[in-house]
Amino acid sequence: MEPTKPKLPSEAVELYNLFIHGVISRRAFMDGVQKFAVGGLAAATIIEALMPDYARAQQVPKNDDRIKATYETVPSPQGNGSIKGYLVRPVSANTREQAVSKLPGIIVVHENRGLNPHIEDIARRFALANFMAFAPDGLTSLGGFPGDDYNGGQLFNKIDRMKMTEDMVAAAMWLKSRADCTGKIGATGFCYGGGIANTLAVRLGADLAAAAPFYGGVPTSAEDIAKIKAAILVHHGALDTRTAATWPAYDKALTAANVPHEGYIYPGAVHGFNCDATPERYNKAAADLAWSRTIDWFNKYVRA
Repeated sequence: MEPTKPKLPSEAVELYNLFIHGVISRRAFMDGVQKFAVGGLAAATIIEALMPDYARAQQVPKNDDRIKATYETVPSPQGNGSIKGYLVRPVSANTREQAVSKLPGIIVVHENRGLNPHIEDIARRFALANFMAFAPDGLTSLGGFPGDDYNGGQLFNKIDRMKMTEDMVAAAMWLKSRADCTGKIGATGFCYGGGIANTLAVRLGADLAAAAPFYGGVPTSAEDIAKIKAAILVHHGALDTRTAATWPAYDKALTAANVPHEGYIYPGAVHGFNCDATPERYNKAAADLAWSRTIDWFNKYVRA
């Protein structure tokens, strides 16, 4: 989708980022928006422009006849007991033979709101690129994504992060071990999910073939980075200065550990630039290029 709503000052977008990451309260966000309500642009219009519009951003409908999608529950004894997720495969991989075609798998990890419709759409996009994708919902133990990002964020702040990480590890290993998977998997994610993609690279070692984190946190200890065997592809927005600033050190550490890797900083892109459900953050040029690079990366390291 192309952004069509009025472009807002970058400070307004940053205010939204602070809000969704729990740095400021909803009240502080609403109050902060007021100062941008000038030139005939009402505060309500600004808030609407910043909030996600999942229906408008959807690229692959849930009922698309090119995919087969189900919700699956994965055991997670080291985490919260189980984790539910969205599994998608291309219909073209389901043959008339008794056994369906094996496909490489991709774990798709959400931001800090749970498995919202945008992340499900990302999983469907991977299926159309001829991967099988599994998007776990880290909020499963609290009832799952509640239907809106604000309440999703509230739940996210209550959950045990260590157990949720174990849930993600369990989800990745479940996907890898499925009979319809080739046994090679990759991981991608966005913000929190980008950090988890990096964490999975550390935790899974040679069990993960590649990771493509988008604006996520990075491992900082040389001991952890030495455990990474997956090929790492990093995406950051140039205006997302906090996360982009982590790239030079990560690049150096991955080089020292002999890990295949590449990293890209996208000019004019903010935190969340890939999310076409939030038009004021979405940067189509950066998102399209990052997606193309990600598919190429997974084709090279996960499909091969």
